[in-house]
Amino acid sequence: MNQLTQMKCTSYQPDEQAATEAEIAVYQPLIPDWKIITSGGVPRLERVFLFKDFSQALAFTLQIGQLAEAEGHHPTLQTEWGRVTITWWTHKVNGLHRNDFIMAAKTDASYAASL
Repeated sequence: MNQLTQMKCTSYQPDEQAATEAEIAVYQPLIPDWKIITSGGVPRLERVFLFKDFSQALAFTLQIGQLAEAEGHHPTLQTEWGRVTITWWTHKVNGLHRNDFIMAAKTDASYAASL
């Protein structure tokens, strides 16, 4: 089990900054299936999850939505037939935060449990 899955998302402080390169270097190997992409100049974590049909993809989308509500941290979810694309980033720091890595790891754990 990944150490990130044992962590909880934290509330943001007004002066909080995005994850440093050193922090990213520690967290990224723990979620190797996620890519760091840049959209609108903002770094984000993104992964595509594959399913047998739309019903399974939709069920996973709802599962991640419930997880996001429980943690108070919400992704972009794109649900299609047989696939769900999930993108995590933190608006308040305009980039990546430890919470994004925590949620990526928890998303991976949910996916593994759904197979």
